[in-house]
Amino acid sequence: MKKQLLGKAVVIFGPMADRIVFAQIVVLGLPTIVYYCIFSNLQPLLPLHLIIPTLYLLTSILVIAEATVAGFWPSSKRRHPRVEQSLQPLSTASSRIASSVVAGGRSQHTDSTVPASYGSVPRCSVIVVAYLPNEQGVILGTLRHLLNNLERPEQGLEIILAYNTPTRLPVEADLHRLAALHPELRLLLVEGSRSKAENLNAAVQIATGEMTCIIDADHRPIADCLERAWNWLRDGDYDVVQGRNVIRNYRCNLLTRLVAVEFECLYGISHPAKSLLVDTAIFGGSNGYWRTSVLRKIRFRPGMMTEDIDATLRALLAGYRIVHDRNIISTELAPLDLRSLWAQRKRWDQGWGEVSLKYQWPLWRSDKLNLGQKLYWTCLLCYRVIFQLTALQVFPMLFGLVLSGNSTPDSIQTYVLLTTILTLLSGPYQTLIALKVRSGMLRAAPAHFLFYCLALPFYAALKNTISVVALYDHIMGRTDWVVTPRGLMSFR
Repeated sequence: MKKQLLGKAVVIFGPMADRIVFAQIVVLGLPTIVYYCIFSNLQPLLPLHLIIPTLYLLTSILVIAEATVAGFWPSSKRRHPRVEQSLQPLSTASSRIASSVVAGGRSQHTDSTVPASYGSVPRCSVIVVAYLPNEQGVILGTLRHLLNNLERPEQGLEIILAYNTPTRLPVEADLHRLAALHPELRLLLVEGSRSKAENLNAAVQIATGEMTCIIDADHRPIADCLERAWNWLRDGDYDVVQGRNVIRNYRCNLLTRLVAVEFECLYGISHPAKSLLVDTAIFGGSNGYWRTSVLRKIRFRPGMMTEDIDATLRALLAGYRIVHDRNIISTELAPLDLRSLWAQRKRWDQGWGEVSLKYQWPLWRSDKLNLGQKLYWTCLLCYRVIFQLTALQVFPMLFGLVLSGNSTPDSIQTYVLLTTILTLLSGPYQTLIALKVRSGMLRAAPAHFLFYCLALPFYAALKNTISVVALYDHIMGRTDWVVTPRGLMSFR
């Protein structure tokens, strides 16, 4: 039985197994021995006993505050004049079209029909980014969805497919036939490109819209997304709008259900709370809407592992403003297995580590952000990295304490107990609020949210482990950009 389990682990993680074992030895094994030796010699570690629970306490307070604000924001317009729009339910028409996408149903439009146009929105460009060998199974469905469902501005709409491929593929012939039927579709093969950033930069150069929407190859935004986004950009108050991403293949397995609820907590709670509390937001790489003139100035850096977060920080440091609107919804696909999830999250963690080192000090020196925004971004950058590495130390510390047979003062034990209880409650509280404000496009049962609450401690431990491996890989120079695989089941 042990051999079978070990074989399955090797199949799932493959060459990552050595890094996982190494990370656990460094982060858990060696510290346990050190703590045991210290406790056995009757040496107290009161600072460590206080630091780790305090980190948990601060994180829990932030999680609870974000959930409370995002779930129960009062109907006041004093600080955020248009934020009420972002908290209102979707229009009936948009919900109906979006529901057909999530349910896997056919579009309400055929290739021979064109959605109705509307006024007040300027010409818009939609850039779809794709690496075709990996995404050839989803790209046609995405383009047809955009062509048949997006509402057209009176001044026109263009859809640019910016893609790279190492070899010619049969799907390219289908793409050219689709482009022949729809003049608004422009195909841009970026020769020599090896990254999403290079594809985006090439597309931005030829974009003709005043506003540019960026989406990944698996995304399907709601019909009136352009109008909703332009409402934020129209008066010049904001330069970038980030929408809400919802998982549509959540029915595939337990992992996709976990990720679906996780995204509801992120895009339904955490990201909106940033806009509500300190008036800042993150461009998440897809379902983002830029003023095109700003996008041409910022561009994307191919050398960064998370080019979207890098662009976010450079935009903020340049004085541009970003807002999150959780009613501008786009559905996407979650990874189908642990190996795909691991590769995706490790790249995210390495990318966040890069931008933390690069931009933490410039953020504090900047005169473009206020104190609240600087503190919030410090939580997202420096504090995030410290917490992920330090949080796991609670286990070797407790193991060492138990093995040594010693005990800590009652006051410390009480403090650790209270912070532990608050930490364990903060995640389920956030999840319950996410259930309250969940997107109508996610038809997951409340039982899925309950499952997420039960699995959260283990899921959080997995993500912290990935963070440690990501740090190890970055130190060792393993910074290859790994594409998240699109399984056959995810094409639905």
